[in-house]
Amino acid sequence: MTETNKVAFITGAAKGIGLSIAKRLADDGMTVVINAHHELSDEQTKALTDAGYDFDVLVGDVADEANAEQMVNAVVEKHGQIDVLVNNAGITKDKLLSRMKTADFKAVLDTNLVGAFNMTKFTMKFMQKARQGAIVNISSISGLHGNLGQANYSSSKAGLVGLTKTAAREGALRGIRSNAVAPGMVKTDMTEKMSERRQNEFTDQIPLKRFAEPDEIADAVAFLVHNQYITGQVITVDGGLTI
Repeated sequence: MTETNKVAFITGAAKGIGLSIAKRLADDGMTVVINAHHELSDEQTKALTDAGYDFDVLVGDVADEANAEQMVNAVVEKHGQIDVLVNNAGITKDKLLSRMKTADFKAVLDTNLVGAFNMTKFTMKFMQKARQGAIVNISSISGLHGNLGQANYSSSKAGLVGLTKTAAREGALRGIRSNAVAPGMVKTDMTEKMSERRQNEFTDQIPLKRFAEPDEIADAVAFLVHNQYITGQVITVDGGLTI
């Protein structure tokens, strides 16, 4: 689907799932702005250029309220609108609940949940004026079912489901849709750091017997962005892991 008049803003999109989403929406004809916590390396920038992508890159911390507002305003000032917001920025600080530091619990919630709240709040103001918009939050099966050593991450991703549904109810009054995607095991830098034994253990539990490619998560996001009659939903993309 070609949407050359749409502007999409994706947080945490320097690599992995976020970058795949940015590429997919750009391939659909959208003007894409990506957020990263740090400047892209020369190698990353060259790879994007060589692949034919020319994204605006905004460096900032979504967990910082003032910074989040500045980034949203910067996109609107340059492009006049934000039609699509994808809240993908996220971090992990895994440890068993009994050993987890309160600071690490709060840090993950600040980026993964408060950051999405900040971006949604400021973006919705412009979407409400335009009386249209699509928000997609990247949750996780950990937020739906919990996971060992991820009390902070699971809590943040579960919170995203509540935020998604509330934004859907409130946004519907002005034509704004809000949905979420809950990935399972995906081939990213995060999962590649797992031991081969651990990866094999997860693969054995997945009915489709493999991890997802980031592009497969991006496909689900694009589906929710384009379908005008879906809101308040959470799509699980996990190869059957949570059947």
